[in-house]
Amino acid sequence: MSAVDSLLETIPIPEVIRVKQSFERPVAGDIPEETARGMEMCGALREVRPGWKVAVTAGSRGISNIPAILRSVVQKLRGAGCEPFIFPAMGSHGGATAEGQKRMLEDMGITEESVGAPVFSSMETVTVGHAPNGRNVYMDRFASEADAVVIVNRIKPHVAFRGAFESGLMKMIAIGMGKQQGADSAHRAGFGQMAENVPAYAKVVMAEKNILCAIGILENAYHQTAEIHVMRAPEIEFREPELLKRAWELYPKIFFDKLDVLILDEIGKDISGTGFDTNIVGRYHTPYAFGGPDIKRIGVLDITDKSHGNGNGLGILDFTTRRAFDKFDFDQSYPNSLTSTVPLSVKIPMVLKNDRQCIQAAVKTCGAKDRNAVSLVRIKNTVSLDEIEVSKSLENHVREHPRLEVISGPYGLPFDDAGNLF
Repeated sequence: MSAVDSLLETIPIPEVIRVKQSFERPVAGDIPEETARGMEMCGALREVRPGWKVAVTAGSRGISNIPAILRSVVQKLRGAGCEPFIFPAMGSHGGATAEGQKRMLEDMGITEESVGAPVFSSMETVTVGHAPNGRNVYMDRFASEADAVVIVNRIKPHVAFRGAFESGLMKMIAIGMGKQQGADSAHRAGFGQMAENVPAYAKVVMAEKNILCAIGILENAYHQTAEIHVMRAPEIEFREPELLKRAWELYPKIFFDKLDVLILDEIGKDISGTGFDTNIVGRYHTPYAFGGPDIKRIGVLDITDKSHGNGNGLGILDFTTRRAFDKFDFDQSYPNSLTSTVPLSVKIPMVLKNDRQCIQAAVKTCGAKDRNAVSLVRIKNTVSLDEIEVSKSLENHVREHPRLEVISGPYGLPFDDAGNLF
């Protein structure tokens, strides 16, 4: 038995109860039809010409129904006589390689077969102009050579800064379409300037290139498509901030203001840019974002397969497992962190040999006066929050909260012979 084994062997893991969390749940109707109707109503299709090559963005996030939305966009463009194609608009993600970015799209179901258009992936860029700070503004070469561009992205709060434009349309134009060079240029001054740089860089692109229209997607807390908004490029500047406010209203959360321990089953680039949504757990890798619960210790048990070894976000947390550490790929994780100028997110936390010890280490170090009464929450990830597990010590809070409901329990967390949850 190792010294670590001895230190953690007797640390109790509390019994838990399964809890249902309830959120506002607006759901879009016929999603392809709403997308198509929005493109018709905004008037963009009346401006295209037969034979136009039109670039359509696809980001790195796991957006619900994104293949169906992109397919609807492609069909409307083909119906107008255009030749659409998809291109990855994800900055330095996918290991900052053309192959890595195309593979990320494939993992999200975005292929030539699923959307009905070819996928052109390249890290080559062109300079389209200069931002007010004097730095170059870049754009994907394929998109730059097209006759027009259609922007498709989800609008949501960013995990590292606050501003009128966070994760959404402006950011995809400014950073996503600029590939690694564009992301590097916008991030060079750090996240403290990001609220200014995102719209400033995007406006340079919109002034120089034909942004045909933009499709802003809002999701509810259940990761379902809630609303689809199609707008012309000049509308983005005043419509996106209002849609960001609506995104905050729909945002999921954990209905606990303070916790001793939070356990995440998994993090991954397909879940969030930082592997997990920092807004939900109240842990940030920059001083320019804030809010969320006060949690003393956080452990993560695994990295999703779709993240391809990108362990971005591990460094913000306290504990992880050997399983997650073994998946951590430097070539996948470091380019994004170097580009964003935030090395904290890819540091390695304390590594424990299995899930049980990861949880025990969090309990041991959380400072709770009574370890048998520790306040603990376990979630699958920061996207799946409708059902969670909470320690029995929180049962009274659950029963008194209008958005929480006890489903089952109490019971002990089930571990296999290797000490991992099943």
